[in-house]
Amino acid sequence: MPCERKPMRYGHSEGHTEVCFDDTGRFIVTCGNDGDVRIWESLDDDDPKFITVGEKAYSLALKNGKLVTASSNNTVQIHTFPDGDPDGILTRFTTNATHVAFNSIGSRVAAGSSDFMVKVVEVSDSSQQKTLRGHEAPVLSVTFDPKDDFLASASCDGSVVVWNIEEQTQVISWPLLQKSNDVTNAKSLCRLAWQPGMGKFLAVPVETKVHLYERGSWDHVSTLSDDLLAQPINVVSWSPCERFLAAGCVGGLLTVWDVNSKLCVERQKHEKDFTVCSLAWHPSGSHIAYTDTEGCLGLLDGLGTSTQVAAKNPAKDYDDLFDDDDDRLMDEGLSDTKSPAKKAVGWDDDDDDFLVPATGRVKNRGAFLDDENSLDTGSLKLGQDKLGDDDNDAGSSVAPAAAPVVPLRPVYEGPVPTPPQKAFQPGSTPAHLTHRFMMWNSVGIVRGYNDEQDNAIDVEFHDTAVHHAMHLTNSLGHTVADLSQEAVLLACPSTEELASKLQCLHFSSWDTNKEWMVDLPKGEDVRALCLGQGWAAVATSTLMIRLFSIGGVQRELFSLPGPVVCMAGHGEQLLVVYHRATGFDGEQALGVQLLQLSRKRRQLISGEPLPLSQKSYLSWLGFTAQGTPCYVDSDGVVRMLNRSLGNTWTPVCNTRETCKSKSDHYWVVGVHENPQQLRCIPCKGSRYPPTLPRPAVAILPFKLPLCQTTTEKGQMEEQFWRSVLFHDHYSFLSSSGYEIDEDAQNQSQKEQQELLMKMFALSCKLEREFRCVELAEMMTQNVVTLAIRYASRSRRMALAQRLSEIALEKSNQMQEEEQEEQEEEPEYSSTRRTSSGQPRVTNILDNMTSSKKSAQLSSSGGKPSKSPILKPLAPKPKTKVPSQNLNVFKQGSISRFLCAFRPKTGFQLWLEENRKSILANNPDLEETDVIKEAMGRFRTLSAEERLKLSYRDRPRRSCPLKKKKKKKKGSANPNQVAQSRTNHSRSVTSRDLLRTAQVPRRTCVCLGSSQRVMEPAHNGGNECAD
Repeated sequence: MPCERKPMRYGHSEGHTEVCFDDTGRFIVTCGNDGDVRIWESLDDDDPKFITVGEKAYSLALKNGKLVTASSNNTVQIHTFPDGDPDGILTRFTTNATHVAFNSIGSRVAAGSSDFMVKVVEVSDSSQQKTLRGHEAPVLSVTFDPKDDFLASASCDGSVVVWNIEEQTQVISWPLLQKSNDVTNAKSLCRLAWQPGMGKFLAVPVETKVHLYERGSWDHVSTLSDDLLAQPINVVSWSPCERFLAAGCVGGLLTVWDVNSKLCVERQKHEKDFTVCSLAWHPSGSHIAYTDTEGCLGLLDGLGTSTQVAAKNPAKDYDDLFDDDDDRLMDEGLSDTKSPAKKAVGWDDDDDDFLVPATGRVKNRGAFLDDENSLDTGSLKLGQDKLGDDDNDAGSSVAPAAAPVVPLRPVYEGPVPTPPQKAFQPGSTPAHLTHRFMMWNSVGIVRGYNDEQDNAIDVEFHDTAVHHAMHLTNSLGHTVADLSQEAVLLACPSTEELASKLQCLHFSSWDTNKEWMVDLPKGEDVRALCLGQGWAAVATSTLMIRLFSIGGVQRELFSLPGPVVCMAGHGEQLLVVYHRATGFDGEQALGVQLLQLSRKRRQLISGEPLPLSQKSYLSWLGFTAQGTPCYVDSDGVVRMLNRSLGNTWTPVCNTRETCKSKSDHYWVVGVHENPQQLRCIPCKGSRYPPTLPRPAVAILPFKLPLCQTTTEKGQMEEQFWRSVLFHDHYSFLSSSGYEIDEDAQNQSQKEQQELLMKMFALSCKLEREFRCVELAEMMTQNVVTLAIRYASRSRRMALAQRLSEIALEKSNQMQEEEQEEQEEEPEYSSTRRTSSGQPRVTNILDNMTSSKKSAQLSSSGGKPSKSPILKPLAPKPKTKVPSQNLNVFKQGSISRFLCAFRPKTGFQLWLEENRKSILANNPDLEETDVIKEAMGRFRTLSAEERLKLSYRDRPRRSCPLKKKKKKKKGSANPNQVAQSRTNHSRSVTSRDLLRTAQVPRRTCVCLGSSQRVMEPAHNGGNECAD
């Protein structure tokens, strides 16, 4: 079996990290820069136990149930393992301890420090200490002789020293290392390792090689090297069988040698080329755990087989030395018979002279083949002789220059299949935990306990009015659960004797029998389940989904295109995520189905791909409290269904942006659209929270990942589109027949229109008129009216013209919608009048009376009142206004508002006076062209003339040019005062004149359209109704 490199996982915060196994090999123990010691049951353990030992933890050692750590408070502490109870302080230094190590029987601890000293302390009595002095710089590492006679230490002064423990003297010192002033500046950590058992050899990493020194004679007897080692070796470790030596390098290369043959039997490359700072063999010798300077933990598995096979036959077939990754990558997608790596290739006996070093990665092989050192067979051909050869012999055997080039065997270099994500229950923690959350949602919490004392399930409700808390005995071994306002749904896997069972506690039932149970067919196990309003769904191992009523009646069943990943239910909606294909290069290929389980069954989303972040997996799936599907991936990105955009998925939050450390995560428990809240539990150093004490729920805000959100424009755009997305559920609920909060819906629309108006004003300020028109397209008719006023006051007449056309289109659209509504209500009569002979309308201030509606008020006693409408969300009939033979023009509301309350501009007054002359010169001009021509002539006037025109029709404000004259004369001109009074009385009496039945034709002072106005006004005048 080739060695398999497991994917790295995050263990601690960035910095130096160390790792070791316990005596039984059951636990992996790590410490890191965050000051925690974490105890992992496996590499996939997402809820490790942790012990906080200080602000930082520099080193650890474990033996006989005693855990020793070197922390940042200058102490060496001891804790019990695995309980983690403090058991005192072994020793203290004046500065930080850098490395600790147990002797072979666990009775002594050696510790090196930055104060140049090495101490040997008895575990049973910490007062018995021996101090070894002689280093002239901080100590890098320490290691015990297996016979407990000697101690070896390495220091930043460049020396490696062997001490006699009892005599506290130096036996020998080798100047092997590069000097430095501190551990952090050292080129290598130089972690020494004494061969276990008889302790025959001491391994010392020196630059890119490992020197072996013989115990007793202290002679340098051999050197282990590899052509691919280009950076210094940081740490070395012996296998339990004493035959193999593993090394971790600064550049991330992991190498394993067979010491007897001096051959490199395994090479693996760190997936991100980070420095390997610690490694440890499993007691069985089957795998190696290692850590890097980024706080990540990794594992090499299958070493027991691969190293033994390679060591037994080192010279027979060297091709096996670099087949590991190639075979593994190809075998994941190809069978043994089809794998190109396993086809027989005709190699000659002479081909052994041409061997290519393995890299552990397929993609890097070509780089080594092109290197001239690829012909160096020293590291492969050596070692069949004696072990005592010095390092000068290493690499001395080089293939002749005339060696023929042998064609390479075919190598698969395509994408690597990704292992499919296992099925999980959203809102639950991993099933292997003894105390875990089986479900945490907006209704309540389901906890599972499976230890020596109890095997039970506790159900707790957030609102005790729903139901009181329940304690259930888990005799069947339920592992999956869901909770709703009506029931608790549980399921257990099958065994050799029992089938997989589905159990439901229908606590909202009105009868006395509130529990039912169903056995699944033989060979079918429950993979996922969920509850909805009046129904339950179960996904099984046979790619099938079974539906049940909440009372236990079997309903429809259907097959899935692939294995289920998870499910979620809300009301009448069922959301299912499954594997639609095999993913490659770390990607998951997931599909999603959304079904409506109402009276009319329908599929809203049918097998569409579920978008995830790059190289991530699904971590949570559910609905918002308002019923919108959403999910979270392992990168912390929250996405929500956007129904108004063709059922696409929009990212609305990234929880990783609020995490303080890379090892911290947020565990999502609920999403709310109104108010906008993401409810989750912060998890320090883990992906899942502990059950006790009960974790606190945090609330995170939503934020769409738009561009330039630090600017005012970007912030308003993000607020607007987030408001549109999070209030889109009103239309869905209304169409589904649910009651909605009309006040909240109106408030959201008001908020959106206010944001549009603010963006409109900002665009006007920035002179982005085209952008203003784009924003006006999204406004309602009333807000477009405000935009026209704003543009007019800003002297942007071209923009006002564009906006008036938009307002006209919106008015016509509203008129058509109202007409359709009236056609659907036959009890109300409507009349349609059209005006003939009118020119083509292109402006909102032109004739807008082409379509009118009138309604007659029915007498109160004429017809009996209609029965109330039963549908919850049927729209209420609009209030009808009695006309009493008067015409009501809804379309003229905008123009009436503008003409009655907005003072006439200078251009409008000038157009009144000069319209006839323009038409006389150009009688074929349309209204739009007349206005353009008038604007061109108006701009030729001087500024003083235009200013006089602007203040001619404003009696309450005086023209600035006339202020000086008024001051000199002391009183206003009587003729001007009379003219102002005449204009004012004309504007007042025009409201009263409109109450008459016949109104004479006049010219609209807005933009000059001529029409007969039939609108009764409030002041009786003949003011324009457009």
